[in-house]
Amino acid sequence: MSDEIESPDVLKRIRIVLSAENTGENAMQIIAVNGSPHGMAGNTGTLLRAVLDGAENAGADVETFSLANMDVHPCRGCNVCHKTGECAIKDDFQAIRNAMLKADAAVLASPNHIFNVSAQMKAFMDRCCGLLHCQALNDKYGAAVVTSGGGGEAEVEKYLLRFLRAIGCWTEGSVGAQTAQLADPARVAAVMESAQRLGADLVADIRERPAFLDQEREKTAFAERMKHLVISRKDEWPFEYAYWRKTGRL
Repeated sequence: MSDEIESPDVLKRIRIVLSAENTGENAMQIIAVNGSPHGMAGNTGTLLRAVLDGAENAGADVETFSLANMDVHPCRGCNVCHKTGECAIKDDFQAIRNAMLKADAAVLASPNHIFNVSAQMKAFMDRCCGLLHCQALNDKYGAAVVTSGGGGEAEVEKYLLRFLRAIGCWTEGSVGAQTAQLADPARVAAVMESAQRLGADLVADIRERPAFLDQEREKTAFAERMKHLVISRKDEWPFEYAYWRKTGRL
């Protein structure tokens, strides 16, 4: 076993991560990441705002990161985060990551860009590989928001929810809408009501701490997969191996 696994630098970084995860504050914190290139002014931002209104009305504090106004570069695949717990790229990703670790729940929002999330959101998600390996958002809660110009939002919703479960969250659900729905006075009210209800339900999850039995098998299987991956690479990825040990899951 590499001496790096229990090195002071590695252990210090683990303590920083665990401190971010356990703030001791009673306020319910929800973090939203908006991947729309139009920011909060576009359809995705409008629908996300309704979700967050529902959460705030139910008693949560919310914070939104709009990737259109931030600097988040694509992952380089350099493996530094697996070794040290810190990304080698110095940009805005670290602030979002730390906020997610402190929060009780996360909402990811993106338009449908050719059957997938936006480039901005995909770059952010790829940078979360360390969170995924460590299951760092274990037993937090998540939800997704997706809009589209002419359909296909459901498959992108499923993708975002799967990602949230892959980093450890229980997922409450998602809301999606097409441009025509949001522009139609006869239909937009029902969409916004669904979005606000999703936000309120997310707050109820934080309060009640439920486990979702229909997700348990998937979450458990993926966590085991990540655990065995990290064990197999323990000499190459000392931070992640030490993290699993310090959190009592090895």
